[in-house]
Amino acid sequence: MFINCKGELIDLTIPKVMGILNVTPNSFFDGGKYKKEDEIISQVDKMLSEGATFIDIGAYSSKPSAEFVSEQEEIDRIVPAIELILKHFPEALLSIDTFRAEVAKASIESGAAMINDIAAGELDDKMFDVIAKYNVPYIMMHMRGNPQTMQSLTQYEDIVKEMLFYFSEKVQQARALGINDLILDPGFGFAKTTDQNYEVMQKMELFNLLDLPVLVGISRKSMIYKTLDITPQEALNGTTFLNTIALMKGAKILRVHDVKEAVECVTLFNKMSL
Repeated sequence: MFINCKGELIDLTIPKVMGILNVTPNSFFDGGKYKKEDEIISQVDKMLSEGATFIDIGAYSSKPSAEFVSEQEEIDRIVPAIELILKHFPEALLSIDTFRAEVAKASIESGAAMINDIAAGELDDKMFDVIAKYNVPYIMMHMRGNPQTMQSLTQYEDIVKEMLFYFSEKVQQARALGINDLILDPGFGFAKTTDQNYEVMQKMELFNLLDLPVLVGISRKSMIYKTLDITPQEALNGTTFLNTIALMKGAKILRVHDVKEAVECVTLFNKMSL
């Protein structure tokens, strides 16, 4: 199970870790922490040295009820960050967290290696065309609505069955355009209640039926801290526990704020899998 990032084949038979870098002022956990150049460089250096294979950069907060950010403002935030990081770490594989085709295009042309789309093309009908043109790996997440409306769209008859149908349609659409490297993200916390998040986690191995790598992003999310009645800052232990379950269910990429702990999870999981 390989994906091609800028000509480098990444073997996902051994799970990989993706470190989160938010260059937004309002993300739920680390909003506003990484705005200055030295703060960005220091955090990227830390994540890479701790074993991150990918760095996922976001310039538009997708937390529930997040405020709107214009397309140009998103580009103005993200492109300088990409250029800065690649100047200092030219080998870094940068994933861009965006649902906008123009942001994706500008990011790839600035050196990004993959696109991480919370909407799987639903919020911009040009996204699949951009991915096909530039032939970069594409992470397709399950969500309904948009960040402003998603938490009112949690009515399902059979959530996992409906998600499998959603992904099978998206994969078929992407393949028809010649998109090769696809990764699925169940979208924990997006258009799902806490109980639905845990049902999806419990049945996550069913996504392996689609024969594509699965990315899991549950780092410090409300499904952890609300269940434990703690804050996001106190949710690392719960994150580590659920990341371990995700690996056991077949996850190939862990998207996290805390790279060191996730890499340790993967190392111990691999030891158990010998």
